[in-house]
Amino acid sequence: MYKRILVPLDGSKRAERILPHVEELAHNFGSQVIFLHVVEPHYVLTSPHGYSSVDVEKISTEAMIKQAEANHTGLIGEFRAKNIKSKSIVKEGSIAHTIMEIAEREKIDLIAMASHGRSGLSRVFYGSVAASVLHLVDRPLLLVRAEGEG
Repeated sequence: MYKRILVPLDGSKRAERILPHVEELAHNFGSQVIFLHVVEPHYVLTSPHGYSSVDVEKISTEAMIKQAEANHTGLIGEFRAKNIKSKSIVKEGSIAHTIMEIAEREKIDLIAMASHGRSGLSRVFYGSVAASVLHLVDRPLLLVRAEGEG
């Protein structure tokens, strides 16, 4: 049923709370798991006497990409040890739209992710990736509310 499962992660322990659910599904259906980390571009304003904004942005984005790739390498090893096929994609872009783009490109059968469970002002200021994906999704979506530390 679910041959390819997309798992968007953001490097937080909360986001990884979806992983036990994904492991169970992957074992039950013989699924391949695709870990996705989307790095949102950051725009930095600096004074004329500091670093140029392009240099600061490039360094920051490159560091985030390398960290995400390192995290995924560990997860792929853990899943391989459990006989689950997996691969990693790290991409720069708008989070919700990139999730949908990768889902289409990779022919994903299920998107599985944890919701950070923001409410009130934090949801207004930071938005909700889960809510955005829910409004865009055209395939099954498994959402698990992840409470607790970051």
